Amino acid sequence: MKFRFFPSRQGRGVLWAALLALPTAALAQPLDVISPDGTNQITLQLSTTGTPIYTVARRGTPVLSPSPILLDLDTDTLGYGLTIIGSEAANGDARYPIVAGKAAEGRDRYNQRTVHLQEKSGRKRRLDLVLRAYDDGVAFRSVIPVQPATAAAIVRYERTGFYFPQAYKCWGFNVGKFGSSHEGEFDPVDTMRTRDHNLFDLPFACETGGAAFALAEADLIDFAGMYLTGRGDGGLGLQLKLSPSLDDSRIAVHTRIGSPIVTPWRVVMLADQLGKLNESTLLTNLSSPSRIDDTSWIKPGIASWDWWNGPVIAGLPGQRTSTAVAKAFIDFSAANGLPYAMIDEGWYAGAGGGGVRRPGVDVTRWSDAINLQEVVDYAKAKKVRLWLWTHWQALDEQMEDALSLYEKLGIAGIKVDFMDRDDQWMVNWYAKFLGAAARHHLMVDLHGAYPPRGTTRTWPNFVTQEGVMGAEYNKWSRRVTARQNVMLGFTRGLLGPMDYTPGGFRNVTPAEFRIRNDLPFVQTTRAHGLSMYVIFLSPLGSVADSPDTYAESPAGFDFIKQVPAAWDETRYLAGETGDYIVLARRKGGHWYLGAMNGETARTVRVPLGFLSRKAVARIWADGDKADAVVLTTRKVASADTIELRLAASGGAVAIFSDK
Repeated sequence: MKFRFFPSRQGRGVLWAALLALPTAALAQPLDVISPDGTNQITLQLSTTGTPIYTVARRGTPVLSPSPILLDLDTDTLGYGLTIIGSEAANGDARYPIVAGKAAEGRDRYNQRTVHLQEKSGRKRRLDLVLRAYDDGVAFRSVIPVQPATAAAIVRYERTGFYFPQAYKCWGFNVGKFGSSHEGEFDPVDTMRTRDHNLFDLPFACETGGAAFALAEADLIDFAGMYLTGRGDGGLGLQLKLSPSLDDSRIAVHTRIGSPIVTPWRVVMLADQLGKLNESTLLTNLSSPSRIDDTSWIKPGIASWDWWNGPVIAGLPGQRTSTAVAKAFIDFSAANGLPYAMIDEGWYAGAGGGGVRRPGVDVTRWSDAINLQEVVDYAKAKKVRLWLWTHWQALDEQMEDALSLYEKLGIAGIKVDFMDRDDQWMVNWYAKFLGAAARHHLMVDLHGAYPPRGTTRTWPNFVTQEGVMGAEYNKWSRRVTARQNVMLGFTRGLLGPMDYTPGGFRNVTPAEFRIRNDLPFVQTTRAHGLSMYVIFLSPLGSVADSPDTYAESPAGFDFIKQVPAAWDETRYLAGETGDYIVLARRKGGHWYLGAMNGETARTVRVPLGFLSRKAVARIWADGDKADAVVLTTRKVASADTIELRLAASGGAVAIFSDK
C-alpha cells in the first residue's frame, strides 16, 4: 500500500483513516532512546507501509501513542515506503551560559539516536530522524540530506502527529488564524472534540493523570513556524501545521540548493506536574549556540514606560510624547534605581497611528515634539539608558542607518512591533535583524511576535518578547483576569520570556473595574501584580504606570525596586493549573518568591526546602483592599513552611536574605 500527497481535505481524511487503522502489532523495528535518568522514552518504529511512527512514554506509561512523522514535498509525501538503512547512538552532557533568563546556565544532557531511512523504490529519497531524550522531555527533528531527488524541493506541509492514547485534561490557545500577534486566552480544551479547523498556538499543555507535558518547538531557523490542529480523522490528539507563505498558501518552506532540509525540533516537555516545567531549559538546550562572542554589554533590568499609562504626567497636562515627558520618566527611573526608560511610539519623524510605513516616516530623525539628542544627553547625566520603540517595517527600510545611529547615541535597546507573522520569511527576518542589532550592541524586545522557540540562546541580545495577552489589554477589555494570569504560568510562561508589561498600580476588584485608555485600572490586587515580577520571566522588566501613580500609592513599590530581571535558578513550589501558582527564583544569595492566585481566596502552605541556610523573610501580602499591601518580617529555615493567605485575585511575594 502506498500513499500519495492529497491536496484536498477529503484526501487528507482518507490518509488519516488509513494511518489510524494501522494496528500496533504491525509496527516493526523499534528503536528506543531513554533519558539519562531513565524516566522519559521516545521510540521509533516503521509501520507496515514504511511510515515512521514514534511513541513517547514516561516511567513506562504511554504519553503519546503511535504518531506519524510526515513531510509533504512538491507533489508527494516523504514518509511512506521507507526502510531503515542504519542508525547510530550518541549522547551529550555540556553546560552553557544563559545570559539573561530563568537560570545562570543550562545543562544540555541527553541521549540521542539518529535513524537513517530510505525509500525502497521510486526515487529512493533519504530521510534522517534525530531523536533525543532528556530528563525533562523528548524531542525529534527531520533532516533530509543533500541529494539530487530533493534539490530545491518545496516543503508544502508537515503532518507529523501528536496522538493521545486517551482523553487528557488540556489547555490551549485557539488562535484561529495565521498572521496574528499571538495574544489570547489559554482555555480548557476538550480533547475528544478537537477538529482540523482549530489552530492552536504553542504551547499546548496537558495533564495525563500521572504526568504532564507541553508541546513546543525549538531551534526555528529558516523554516516556518509550528501550530497544532485537530486530526483530520477526528481521532484523539493533534497534528502539526506549518505557517504558510503569504505569497502562496500551498508553500510553507522554500529550501536552498546544496543545503539539507532541517525541521526545527518537535518538543514534548515532560514533568510530573505542569508547573514543574517552569524549571526546564529544554528549549534553549535544543537551540543553536550563541552567535555573540562577547555578551558583557547585555544587561537585564527594569524600565519605566510611557505608553501604557497615557503617558500621563500631572505636571505636564495634555502632553504625550515630548521632551519634557521623556525627561519626567528618566527622572523617575533615576530616583528609583531603574537602569532604563522606554520611549514608545511617537518619537520619530512621521510617527503616529502605530508608526506604520508611509511617506514621511523616518526612524533616523525625531519628531517635532521631542529632541532625542537632548533627551539622550539628559538620560546620560542621570545614568539612565534609553530603549526606543519602532515599527518593524519602518525599521526594515532603514535598518543599518538606524541601528548605527542608535549605537552612536548610546541607546540600550529597541522594541520592535507589529510583525504579526511566523512564516519562513519573517523567521528569517528575525535572524537578520537580531544579528544586525548584535553588531551594534543593541538589546531587543520583539512585540507582535510569535512565542519563544529558544532563540534567546542563539541571540542573547534578544532579551524578551511579547506573544502574550498582557497588561495592555486592561486599556480596552476585561479579559486580563486573575485566572488568565495564573494560566500563563502553566502555559505561555513555560516557553521563555514574555513582555507582559506589569506594574499597573490602580488596583480594583473585578466588580469595580472600568475600561479606560489613560491611567487604566487592573482587576487584581497589588500583591498579585507584584507576583508577576517573579512568576513572569522578562529580562527587560517594566513598570507600566505613571510616576504620579507610584508617588500617590507606593505600597509594594519597594519590592519592585529590589527584584531582579534575570535569575540564577528557578524552583516550582506549589500550584494547581489555573487556580494558583508559587515559584521561587534565586539571584546570587537571595531567593525571591512569587505566589499568584486566581479568583477564589485560599490559604497556601509553602515549604522552604529551597533555602540552603537560615534567612530573614520579608513578605508582601494582600491587605484589606485591592491596593493595600501588608509587609511582615520573620526568621525562617529550610525546614519551615510559611502560610500565605491569598485574597481572591490576589497574591504574595517574598525576599529571603541574610538580613
